[in-house]
Amino acid sequence: MRALPAFAAALLTVSLALAGCSMGASDSQDMKADSAAKPAPGQQGAGAAADEGQGEKLTEDGKKAEPDADAAKTHVIRTATLSVEVKSVTKALSEARSVALDAGGVIEDETTERVDDSYITSHVVLRVPEAEYDSVLTELAGTGKLLSRAANAKDVTEQVVDVNSRIATQRASVNRVRKLMDQAQDITDVVALESQLNTRQAELESLLAKQASLADRTTMATVTLDLSERAKEEKDDGDDGPGFLDALGGGWDAFVSVLRWIVVVLAAILPFVVALAVLFVLWRVFGVRLTALRARRTPVVEPVVESAAAPSPDEGKQD
Repeated sequence: MRALPAFAAALLTVSLALAGCSMGASDSQDMKADSAAKPAPGQQGAGAAADEGQGEKLTEDGKKAEPDADAAKTHVIRTATLSVEVKSVTKALSEARSVALDAGGVIEDETTERVDDSYITSHVVLRVPEAEYDSVLTELAGTGKLLSRAANAKDVTEQVVDVNSRIATQRASVNRVRKLMDQAQDITDVVALESQLNTRQAELESLLAKQASLADRTTMATVTLDLSERAKEEKDDGDDGPGFLDALGGGWDAFVSVLRWIVVVLAAILPFVVALAVLFVLWRVFGVRLTALRARRTPVVEPVVESAAAPSPDEGKQD
């Protein structure tokens, strides 16, 4: 039993010794880093001073930044495409607008056109909050006959965390450069620090723009909706044969069709009949007159009738 306390004391002694060595090594490395970061007297390097402590995340007051609360949150970009066939595109489009606005979304883009003067199509892009994404899809799909649906979810958590970390570091770097500018007395150092400040400020603004874009795409889902009117449905005759009314209606349609064709044929030959009638009238009027005039101008020649010669006596005897 006495061996156990002795073993524990020895283990504690070894642990304290190792901790002291590691702390000494860490302090030595920090001292070397500080001495390397500090410029020599009279040769203050603007770039080296600006990079001092860049790995630490500091706030604008120079204090160490707190861990990002969004690091544990999952950031997802959600997009969906729906194609729905409806009876009336105008009515369905109004319903889609109402669904998006009631959910707290917006209409980002809309294109509606009439095709061949027979039916209407519409292409709408909606932006809705991520929390209302599923309910909005369900309501939009219920406006008519769903033809197709495609949904996509892209996890961008790593990008969001990386951008947030880089923004914190870049802000701390910009603040350090500004403090160095306040302390600088040499005009050369001031010019160099201004150049560093402009470069890092531009990088910070680029990161902020990327952060805003990611925040917009992760908080607002994009839904693309294509609406089209359904084709006219043909009447189903059913299993029963045609009844009396169906036969009467069919006969009336056939009678009307025959009359229509007769009228069309008469209308087609009417110009020819009129032309022939005009030519006949002209012939009757002018043809008869020309024939009468010709008859008057032509002299009448009486036919000469020769009498038959009497047979001579000699011919009678010969016979």
